Amino acid sequence: MAGCGAVFVLGAAPLHAETLRDALVAAYQTNPTLNAARAQQRATDEGVPIALADGRPNSQVQAQYSENFLNPANAFTAPDRSVNGTISLNVPIYSGGSARNAINAAKVRVGAGQADLRGTEATVFSNVVAAYMDVIRDEAIVGLQRQNVSVLDVNLQASSDRFEIGDLTRTDVAQSEARLAIARSDLQTAEANLIRSKETYIQLVGTAPGQLEPPPPLPNLPEAPEAAVFTALDNNPDLEAARERVEAANFDVKAARGTRMPQVSLFSQGNYQNFLGTLGSTLIQGNFVQQQSSAAAGVQLTVPVYQGGRPGAQIRRAQAVSGQAMEQEIAVERGIIAQVRAAYASFNASMQVIVSSQKAVESNTLALEGVRAENSVGNRTILDILDAERELLNAQVQLVTARRNAYVAGFTLLAAMGRAEARDLGLDGGVLYDPDINYERVRDKINDWDSDKNPVAQSTRTVDSPAQNAAVVGPPNQ
Repeated sequence: MAGCGAVFVLGAAPLHAETLRDALVAAYQTNPTLNAARAQQRATDEGVPIALADGRPNSQVQAQYSENFLNPANAFTAPDRSVNGTISLNVPIYSGGSARNAINAAKVRVGAGQADLRGTEATVFSNVVAAYMDVIRDEAIVGLQRQNVSVLDVNLQASSDRFEIGDLTRTDVAQSEARLAIARSDLQTAEANLIRSKETYIQLVGTAPGQLEPPPPLPNLPEAPEAAVFTALDNNPDLEAARERVEAANFDVKAARGTRMPQVSLFSQGNYQNFLGTLGSTLIQGNFVQQQSSAAAGVQLTVPVYQGGRPGAQIRRAQAVSGQAMEQEIAVERGIIAQVRAAYASFNASMQVIVSSQKAVESNTLALEGVRAENSVGNRTILDILDAERELLNAQVQLVTARRNAYVAGFTLLAAMGRAEARDLGLDGGVLYDPDINYERVRDKINDWDSDKNPVAQSTRTVDSPAQNAAVVGPPNQ
């Protein structure tokens, strides 16, 4: 196997057939799991401007109109009504590091979310590859089972004819009937498996599978499991996201510590009040100013003395979450190492099974021909022919299954190594989704009235797709 540094690009195939690349492009554009993950990432992006807002100036205007229905008996100058307006501006200067660390945590979580999105891509693509190969495998098995039923049906007819002329016994006919019944049962199971694989394909890709071309070879697989693990520890998106969450949790601890620190802010405030000519209106003689204004500006220092234990609880909670993130990083790392080694072993084992199964198919084919020839001269029984046919069928089924398993294991290995995302597969069916574009768009927005259009579902629905059957489109891929 070659080194693991190059990019895995799915080449184009003839236009008359559906290729693995076609399926991956369709899933990339219309799969709801992937589109939901992109929407989730856009929501995560908004965490940065929300955190930045806590450190920016804020201003508000208040207006109040009041009617005094009952005034104190001795309040001769009390107004009957008044209008009051207040405008205030607050500029945070120092918040004990809470705002700064909250901003840093939000930025790190954006990076973690982008890594999660890469991981979702790899997972969806791995599922699509598995579904694609399942359809190819099950179509091949259905074809083999149908061929087997046809052969056994001919055998039964031949056995019955020879029984009629006394060349075979009733036992020979019963053996042929039993094998044909089992073959028909196996065919029903194979057809049900094919329908299930097709429905899974529709679920992931959004359309029914057509005539599926054999997939392209998997390049750049590692020479040894150690090389695969080394690459995965550097590039696996799930592990990258876990590491980012550890960093974000550390910033959360610092932000929580800031709640115990003094806070400094600048403030200014203006007030306008108008009594609408009702101030002192009960006095015959009186000249009162019916409106007044005030303004103030200054620096405010807030020093927390006691907050009921809230800061300590917030810090301890953040520390616990940080510890959880650390343990989860190790758990993800363990899982990736196990997945890589298992996928590597599965791939190698499947490749060896392919070689052995190919040899078994060739040998069983020759053996069946020989048994039939020997039966014609009376040296072999009908049971010998039936056994030889079954062994050939088993070898053929094992071969197509091993090919499926090898490809899926190889792709799973690439995915665990961080080499099975859209940027690696050369999916140029349109502009690739770049999460940085949305992040750069919203990061510095400061307009309170700014929003996006109401979302519209991007994924395709499959409610109108017909129920699948066990029809094999085109010649089975074996």
